[in-house]
Amino acid sequence: MAIKSGGSGRVDMSRNFWSGFLFGLGLIAFVDEVIFHQLLRWHHFYDKSTTDVGLISDGLFHAFSWFATIAGLFMFADLRRRHSYWFKRWLAGILVGVGGFQLYDGIIQHKIMRLHQIRYVENVYLYDIVWNVVAAVILLAGIELMRRTNKLKRYY
Repeated sequence: MAIKSGGSGRVDMSRNFWSGFLFGLGLIAFVDEVIFHQLLRWHHFYDKSTTDVGLISDGLFHAFSWFATIAGLFMFADLRRRHSYWFKRWLAGILVGVGGFQLYDGIIQHKIMRLHQIRYVENVYLYDIVWNVVAAVILLAGIELMRRTNKLKRYY
């Protein structure tokens, strides 16, 4: 799915999206890990066992975020090398990756699998609502930007 770019290269719509998606996924997982797991110490990735197991699960989660970020940046470098990079499409991928991961985390991991919750307080629903609404807004912004870049493709 390639279109002509403004330069001599051809924009690869799919690779721009997936590069941004992996970068966004890794970025938000990194932010989640650093802020909520390490600095605030509100939860670990896996809270159904001992603190040691929780810390190991955080390490694996952190490694996952790092690999996703690096993979996204390798794809980004390849797009730049081929003069095939398109910022709007890449940004759409980032927003879908960030929002999709956060919504998956908030619904699947927090509520269905019950691996952990945002914070262990009496009324966690306020935290859940903020978490999931912010995630949905970011995801919808990414989907809208993706839809707009799909429309722009028709003009090339």
